[in-house]
Amino acid sequence: MAQILPTVGIDVSKDKLDAATFPEGQRLSVANNEAGWRELIGWLRSIAPRAIGIEASGGYERGVIGALSRASLPVRSVNAWKLRQFAKAAGRLAKNDHIDAVMIAWFVSTMPTREIKRDPAREHLAELVSARRQLVDLQQELGNQLEHLRDAELRRIRRRRIGQLAVDQARLDRRIVEAIEAVPSFLHRYKLMCSMPGVGPVLAATLLASLPELGAATNRQIGALVGVVPYDFDSGKLKGLRCIFGGRAAVRRVLYMAAQAAAQHNSVLKAVKQRLVAAGKEPKVAIVAVMRKMITTLNAMVRADREWDPTRQAAAS
Repeated sequence: MAQILPTVGIDVSKDKLDAATFPEGQRLSVANNEAGWRELIGWLRSIAPRAIGIEASGGYERGVIGALSRASLPVRSVNAWKLRQFAKAAGRLAKNDHIDAVMIAWFVSTMPTREIKRDPAREHLAELVSARRQLVDLQQELGNQLEHLRDAELRRIRRRRIGQLAVDQARLDRRIVEAIEAVPSFLHRYKLMCSMPGVGPVLAATLLASLPELGAATNRQIGALVGVVPYDFDSGKLKGLRCIFGGRAAVRRVLYMAAQAAAQHNSVLKAVKQRLVAAGKEPKVAIVAVMRKMITTLNAMVRADREWDPTRQAAAS
């Protein structure tokens, strides 16, 4: 009889890692540091698991993922929302570190999961892009607060902080460009994407950092990854409102702003929006359609290694 290889789930916290196997239920708890990673790797090699699931945990998972990847162990990424829904469906309403590890192992054994492929250059770019996004958010927050301040000195302090953030953002913009230029494949894709009117440096860098599947997935898959594919909500005679759901919020947020500009300055995408509005669609629905058109067109451009061609895109629309 063929032996069924177990799967392993690892629940990550700041100080420790809780691992469990499925279906055997073996357990291990180690420190989330280099010594703990070595002990975990030795235990995993003795088990020879088919797959190892790890749920993102605010960055505390990066070290152990790197160690497991260097050890050539089969690491899988687990979506936290899907995992929780899976646990509820299985009747596991309690939640602690050990239960989470068991549920991750069970989830990986049952559901399709994405293999983690490490790319240090992309991870570095993603870190820079994320830091820039946080600076922009902080600038906006401080700017909103400034409107309500009456004390003159407080206003000066707040303006000085906003000014420093603007300087830091400009420095990060240069670092992002340098990181892209250092990798020829990144630079080639960056220029390819920027050939589409409406795609600027921020969107192109965000796609490079956070959407590595671009050009390798189908148009529907890439739309679902970003979260711009409408899903049905029908049952019997009920015809519910189609809504988008899930996806990578950081990418979708930048794509939304780019779509607003593209709907004004890109003749092909402007026609898409005008046609939908004329048909009675809500403006936000039309913008989501423009977002979907943008990301699927970029997906096709990267896949074909071809720059923007308005004639070709107008015919496709």
